Parts: sequence; structure tokens; C-alpha cells
Amino acid sequence: MPRTKRDEPNHDPASDDHIRAPNAFLMMLEGRAPWEMAAMLAALPWLRRQPRGDGHPVLVFPGLGANDFTTAPLRNFLDSLGYVTQSWGQGFNFGPRDGVLKQCAADVRALARKHGQPVSLIGWSLGGLYARELAKELPDDTRCVITLGTPFTGRPRATNAWRVFELLSGQNAHDPAMTQRLRTTPPVPTTSIYSKTDGIVAWQCSINPPGPRTENIEVQSSHCGMGMNPLALYAISDRLAQPVSQWQAFDPNGARKWFYRTDAANT
Repeated sequence: MPRTKRDEPNHDPASDDHIRAPNAFLMMLEGRAPWEMAAMLAALPWLRRQPRGDGHPVLVFPGLGANDFTTAPLRNFLDSLGYVTQSWGQGFNFGPRDGVLKQCAADVRALARKHGQPVSLIGWSLGGLYARELAKELPDDTRCVITLGTPFTGRPRATNAWRVFELLSGQNAHDPAMTQRLRTTPPVPTTSIYSKTDGIVAWQCSINPPGPRTENIEVQSSHCGMGMNPLALYAISDRLAQPVSQWQAFDPNGARKWFYRTDAANT
């Protein structure tokens, strides 16, 4: 996985012209999602043996056109480990329409105040953009950000969902100012979980630039099944279990090297 300069402030969008949306074969592989759900159910006894959480709050955002039902397996799993999860509670995610992000920010503040500690933000696909932007706005209330198949860099047309985004949100997916803003990394520990076999988002659009508190973890997953994929769930639980002031990048060594690829594994 090559490291690039795409996220530098003077990044030239034309350098992303080679990135294309996933092809028809990868889109057909999105049919794996039900099998990923079955794999999660089979792996739950093992997953629930992961380190117990410290009880800190976790806010989970669904993807485009999805609602809290889709993130229930992830939230239930994290609840079983001792975290206090909260759904986004705004129905179907039709994009950042008027008042959506304002309500999300209010929820983050309220959770942090209620529990007396920062909130971990997890976002699936478009929901990951919400998590990243909220962390930039509320760094003192945010513990970490974890995104799943989120297109925060690259070109807007390097996804197979940009037309749906424009239809549902009424916004222009090709706003250069918005695209540049989304590239900026949050000032908190930030993990991107992505798949090179994602049939919706080109994987290159989900790569954080090198940094002391940024990382990228590759898993074998579909886009629509990533929030239920046992490999992704394991990585999420590993990231959340870290002490708040002792963040370390994901370690791909040992048995993990058979299932994960990270920045460290590619250097």
C-alpha cells in the first residue's frame, strides 16, 4: 500500500484522476454481506473474549441511505464488551442536510458531559465523514475516530454512490472546497478500516496520510458487510480498548499477519 501526498495542503486533485470507482465484478461481490453476518454470528464466542471495555461512550453513525438497524450488530457487540454505545437516532442517513450535523454535535457534547469523558466516534461509509468532521469541531469531546469504508480522500466519482448521495442529500458531491476539507485529518487518534475488494468505494479513497496518530487497516470485506465482518469487529474492539492517553498503532504481527494489512506491514 503506497503512501502518497494526496492529503497535503497543496494537493492537486488532478493527481487522483487515475482512481476509478470499483468495477462491476467488485460490485457483484457485495453479495457477500449476508455471509459476513453469518460469519459474525459464528465468531461471536471468540469475539466476546476480547479485552473488556472501560465503559466509555461510543457513538455510531450509519452509512448513506441506512439507519440504526444496520449498525445494531456492531453496537450490540460493543455493548457486550462493556462499552456504552449510542445510535445516531436521526432515522435514515440522507446526507448532511440542514440540522443533521448540528444534532450530531449536540449528541457528542451531551454524551461527553453525561459520562464525564470523551466519546469514541465510529462511522460506516458516509457516517465516517460525520465522525471525522465532528472530531475536528469537538476535539476535546472526542476520544478517537474509527471509519469503515469511508471515502474521505480521492475524487468524488471514485465511488459508486455519488449519484445516490446527490439525489438523497440535494448537495453537490463535486464541491472542491468540501472535498479539500474532508481530506484534513482529525486531531485525535484516527483509524481507517478499508477493503481492497470494496464494491462501493475505491479503497484509495479511504487511506489516511502518515502521521503519529493515524493508521489504515486493510480487511477482506464487502462495503455493505463491513460493520458485521468479524475481522473488522475485532480491529474495532482492539482500537477501543486502548488507554485514552496511550494510543498505539494496530500491531499486525503474530497471527494477525494472516488477516490484516497495515501501514507498518507495508514499510
